[in-house]
Amino acid sequence: MSTGKSQHEHKGSGHWKLQRISALALIPLSLWFLFSIIGHIGADYQVVSAWVAHPLVSVFLVLYLVFMLFHAQLGIEVVMEDYVHSETLRMRCLWVSKGIFVACGLLSVYSIIRISF
Repeated sequence: MSTGKSQHEHKGSGHWKLQRISALALIPLSLWFLFSIIGHIGADYQVVSAWVAHPLVSVFLVLYLVFMLFHAQLGIEVVMEDYVHSETLRMRCLWVSKGIFVACGLLSVYSIIRISF
């Protein structure tokens, strides 16, 4: 028995759920990040590097960056799907944006790991 929903509608509901889950994860992570950064205003490089090198801080930074970049990518995807009307151009833009987000994520995680060790 078919419900009449297209594959695009199912993708949209999954996309909506992922965006809400990532937003929920970002609430405590963003608050932690904000208060942590405020606490380090004016700190020198060595103090901030030592803070980033702490294992728990490194884990939270990686989680924050991954969720933030994932959430941002989902948002950009929705904008492109809504406003880029050419299918070819939309697909190219989606691939480029995903590549940029993945590259930023990998570079960020690499940087945190490098500081940590």
